[in-house]
Formats: sequence, structure tokens, C-alpha cells
Amino acid sequence: MLILNSKDSNFKIGFAEILQRAKLDITNLEPKVKEILDSVKNSGFLAIKEQISKFDLWNPTCENDFIIPTLSMKEAYENLDSTLKEALHVAYNRIYNFHSKQMPKTWLTFEDNGNILGQKVSPIQKAGLYIPGGKAAYPSSLLMNAIPAIVAGVEDIIVCTPAPENKVNPLLLAAMHICNIKHAYKIGGATAIATMAYGANFLDKVDVITGPGNIYVAIAKKLVFGEVNIDMIAGPSEIGILADGEFNTEYVALDLLSQAEHDEMASSILVTTNEPLAHEVSKLIESNLQNLPKKHIAEQSINNRGAIIIAQNLKEAISLMNEIAPEHLEILAENPLEILSEIKHAGAIFLGENTPEPIGDYIAGPNHTLPTGGSARFFSPLSVENFLKKSSIISFSHQGILELGDKCAILAKNEGLDAHKNAILARLHKKD
Repeated sequence: MLILNSKDSNFKIGFAEILQRAKLDITNLEPKVKEILDSVKNSGFLAIKEQISKFDLWNPTCENDFIIPTLSMKEAYENLDSTLKEALHVAYNRIYNFHSKQMPKTWLTFEDNGNILGQKVSPIQKAGLYIPGGKAAYPSSLLMNAIPAIVAGVEDIIVCTPAPENKVNPLLLAAMHICNIKHAYKIGGATAIATMAYGANFLDKVDVITGPGNIYVAIAKKLVFGEVNIDMIAGPSEIGILADGEFNTEYVALDLLSQAEHDEMASSILVTTNEPLAHEVSKLIESNLQNLPKKHIAEQSINNRGAIIIAQNLKEAISLMNEIAPEHLEILAENPLEILSEIKHAGAIFLGENTPEPIGDYIAGPNHTLPTGGSARFFSPLSVENFLKKSSIISFSHQGILELGDKCAILAKNEGLDAHKNAILARLHKKD
């Protein structure tokens, strides 16, 4: 695993490469994705069928073949092992309770002159959730995307997921049942994004698309933004661990590997002030890799996109981590709460050695759909607000328009908008 020391002369070059971890050349891919989007928009079923036959290796004969019946969701749920069923329900309840606290309220303020100002909060009417299903199935992603939409009060939640060889993971089906999903389709990749963005005979276009996916899904979401809203453009998963002091090196190594096994493009980065810990963690990663079922994935991730950075002091370590702006950030320090205020950019922050990143993936409660590749500088985790929209409320009384009308007319006149000015002056029974 790459080890960088901030005092070395070539450190800036190596660190710059880490900061570029999310930069992918999409020049060749974007036209291909646009072609898929356009074909689905123009040809509907035939285009969707062609893509499914090509990538998922089964041949739908009619539009009904795409539909995932609610009965199959119920059967999958009923066939679950009781311990797994209980775990899903605990996760659902914790995620629901957390997101319930995010729900904003409609509000009004009443001014002394009788004016009313406020904000009306309304749910999105139709939400499209993309749930990956390629290298693995992710029921947890279904919970994390569906539950905020449920809390927000979305009327129509639509799920699209790939079905390789026309098969949907039973645990994903069970999670759909728990979330009471009524509309789900066996469509994956950029094709699914196009279907939800533009609609089809069997599926109305949605208002927002959320959920993670591969590079084709990310590019598709980028291209349909404006036609619909999206949550974010997410890339491969990543973890940053900030370790200041003596900690269980096995914990650190395993936490780094927990992201590496996601994807060959995942990034696992440790920034520490403890040089012996850095070298010990590197050794433990190598030894633990040998017993990992997904060794071939994790090994490529660690070798190509993993790094351990030795900082000279805690201030420098924090500064470096803020530049990295990781999707997941673990803080291992004697008092992590003291460091928390210094963290400027991170998708989710895990405090203390008893809080490994995987606890946030499944059951803690906060959302695990997070900004990646440094985009935590300007994106937030998926939340209830992704499924809400806000309308401003304005009501002026007669007294209110008399008090402020002249000033408004002056501003309109100086912008050269005479009709604006005249609309105000008419209420004041004045002429310019």
C-alpha cells in the first residue's frame, strides 16, 4: 500500500494524485450514454429491450415483463430467515426515525401591518430510485433511498434495478416489501435513468432520481439533470481515517478494507500522525487481504487507489483530510468531539474506534448515500429534503402595499421595467 510522508520532497505530487481520485475521462463514454438516453426517449420499449438483452442477458417480450410483482416481494419477505428479517426491521426503524427529524415544516410570519410571508413545504409527486444490482445486490441502498421519500410523503415511489438473467435478489425484494414499494422494474444502468427521466408507456416520468450506480449511471444522471432533479453524481465508494495517537491497528486495517472490497475504483486513505501505526496498518492490510472473499477487488483498490499519509502533527493531518473531503470519515483520537469542529468537508463522520464505517452503511440511521470524490465540499448526504420542494408565500395587506410600494416602484423604474412599476403604482392610485 502506498505510504506518503508529508515531509518528503515528492509528497505534493503524490497527494495531488489522491485529490484527483474521482477524475475519470468520460469523453468517450458520454456520447455512448447519450445514445442510450436518446434511443429510450425515442423508441421506448424496443430500446429498453435491446439494452436488457445486451447487458442483463434476458429477452423481455412485452412491457409487463419489466414489472416486479408485489407478490414476489411479499413472498421473498415471508421466506426470510427470522434473524435477517429482524435486522431489516431494526434498520428500517432506525433510518425512519433519523430521517423523521429532518422533516422541515411549512411556516408563516405575520407582520404588524397585516402582511404574511412564509414557506410552503410540499413533497415531490413522483420519485425514481435507482438501486444497483451488478456486482452485488444492495437492499440497504433501497432502504436508504426509499425511507426518506416515504418520510417526505412522496405519492409515487418507483424503483428500477438490474435483473441479470431475469433474476432479482430475494433480499432486495424483501426490502421492497418492507418499504411498501408498489412500482418496481427490472431495468438497469443508463437505460433505467432514461426510462425514469423521460417516461414510457408503462412508467410515468419522475420528478427526481436518486441512488448510486456505475459510471454509466452517473453520466446518465448528469445528462438528464434539468429534465428531472437528481440527488448527486456519485462515484466509487471511499473512506478516510484520521488517526492521532495509539489505536487498535486491526480496526484501522479492517475499516480501510471495508471500502476496498466495494469496487476496484474505491479509495481507502489513512492520515495519521503515528508513523509506527502507519506501517503496522499496511502490514495488516496485506495479511487480511489474503482471507477476503473479494480479494481480487479489494487488492486492486488498495494497490491502485489506497494510501497511508504520515502527517507531522494533528493540525496538518486535519488540513490534509479537509482537502481530501472524503465520503466517509472516521476520527480516531482521544477526544474526537474536540476535532469535529475542525472538520470542514465530509459526507458522514464517524467518531471513535467503536464506530466503524459499516455501522453507518446499514443500521445507524443516517443516510449512506453520500457525496464522493471530494464533492462533500458542496454536496450533502441524501435526505428528506431531496424529496421535497419549497414554495414562497407572500400576502400583502392594503397597509403593507402603501408602506413599501413607493420603494418597490423606484427599484423597478431603475431597472427599466415600466410594467413592473405601473403594477405597483396602480395599487397606490398613483402615476409616475
